[in-house]
Amino acid sequence: MSRPTEDKPALLIIDMVRDNLDPDRPFPITQFALKIVPAINRLSNTFRKQGWPVIFSTDAFHEQDFIFSGRMKPHSIAGTPGAKIADQLDYKPDTDVWLPKPRFSAFFRTGLFELLHKQKVTLCAVAGIATNFCVLTTIMDALCCDFKAVLLEDCTAASSENIHEGVLALYRRNPLYPLFRVTTSRDLEEILSIPG
Repeated sequence: MSRPTEDKPALLIIDMVRDNLDPDRPFPITQFALKIVPAINRLSNTFRKQGWPVIFSTDAFHEQDFIFSGRMKPHSIAGTPGAKIADQLDYKPDTDVWLPKPRFSAFFRTGLFELLHKQKVTLCAVAGIATNFCVLTTIMDALCCDFKAVLLEDCTAASSENIHEGVLALYRRNPLYPLFRVTTSRDLEEILSIPG
């Protein structure tokens, strides 16, 4: 385990919306997304107790969006109930931030960079779905914006275990370490010196 850091972290929770977590109309990722909810809720609570930002960044698409001209079917349409934060998530509107996003990265046209900079955040811990798309693009943009980034392996999911594990394996040993690391939420707490 690495020595504790002096970083100020923010928890970014990606695309945990009703459309993606509805067990009555499941996507392939739904079963995996539901499994990570307890770990995300636990870590959210820990961040709030430390006074660190908890930020929900969720898809807010339009039915005629370019991305729906391929195989992807319209979902998480801006302004619809399906684009709201899923009820299973422990969202606290009085303290948490909700930033709807028009594309994959939480940094794309959301004001996230300015928000994090204003709060003197230095590290983005990224949770949510999908590991190989929106989670990963958010991490890459965090690095491009000079934030350290953590891919939370027990708080992220893809549409299959193989895809999820493949992404983790690909980045577990990367040349940007420790600026970019893959770790569990429990290990992150140790890195950040959070009392047990």
